[in-house]
Amino acid sequence: MENIQILGRDQTSALVTNRLIRNTYTLLALTLAFSALAAGLSMALQLPYLGPWITLLGYFGLLFLTTKLRNSAAGIVCVFALTGFMGATLGPILSVYLATPHGSQLVMQALGATAFIFFTLSAYAFYSRKDFSFMGGFLFVGALVAFLAGVAAIFFDMSTLSLAVSAAFVLIASGLILYETSAIIHGGETNYIMATVTLYVSIYNLFVSLLHLLSIFSGDD
Repeated sequence: MENIQILGRDQTSALVTNRLIRNTYTLLALTLAFSALAAGLSMALQLPYLGPWITLLGYFGLLFLTTKLRNSAAGIVCVFALTGFMGATLGPILSVYLATPHGSQLVMQALGATAFIFFTLSAYAFYSRKDFSFMGGFLFVGALVAFLAGVAAIFFDMSTLSLAVSAAFVLIASGLILYETSAIIHGGETNYIMATVTLYVSIYNLFVSLLHLLSIFSGDD
């Protein structure tokens, strides 16, 4: 009888995890598509860049709402508002890069590298079944330090520090992909809305940081 109960709990846990995975990656795909659409519309309408401070204010405000409403249907609306906003703010940045001699090539390279890193790390986390929860503290501190360094780079206009911040965010975003995917598998994350937000932000930061690094090394920045 005890073995049957254990088996039943394992099956229930597996069903819950599978549903979480399905919901997370379905919502992630939809939000990425919506974000890309927002970026395209922003570019087509030639909307101006809002600046880093308004972008950060909008991001953290929408992130707060999403977190607060994560257990309701309104949370889904907030996710699309957040990702749409980030896509819209990305449009003017892409327009600047695309105006450079090798802009189209750089954007495609950054996009391809982002997709490769995301799928490779996700597949590794899924198939290895390793628990990367130990990375949580390191990633939190690393993200905080990189964020503050990024603010300093903007405020003091330090190109060298900006380069280091971009490199740091590539590593941190890659680590977050491993960490969040592992959390989804092992039960560390049970809310598909928050899992989607974490993965989306990781992909966004990875793409923008790679684009910045590639542009610098190509001499187009």
